[in-house]
Amino acid sequence: MASTRRAVLSLYSRLFRVARTWQAQTGAAGDTETERKYIVQEARTLFRQNQQLTDPESIWKCIKECEARIEIGLHYRNPYPRAIYLPPLGLATQKGRRLRAQQRLRKQAKPIYLQSQDET
Repeated sequence: MASTRRAVLSLYSRLFRVARTWQAQTGAAGDTETERKYIVQEARTLFRQNQQLTDPESIWKCIKECEARIEIGLHYRNPYPRAIYLPPLGLATQKGRRLRAQQRLRKQAKPIYLQSQDET
């Protein structure tokens, strides 16, 4: 438990370091400030949302998601989550087994960096 606590706290402080040094791709001061505020707000929201987790497996899953989002954001210089370009339930009819199978496949195919995002 102590190792997960240490990992979560170091990840939380890493997010704030990233936000403090973040520079927008456009170079505009307004864009940089907006993106910095987004990073801080998103970190606080997701950490508070998951603070009641006690299962080590689910905690490590959230840690992996956060690390993936940080690396993708730093690589692409974009703090916002990357989009999935397949419309929800676009391939299935609206009834029966095909719908349930499509929902199950979509849930399994969701990338790790979008696990905390709600289905839209």
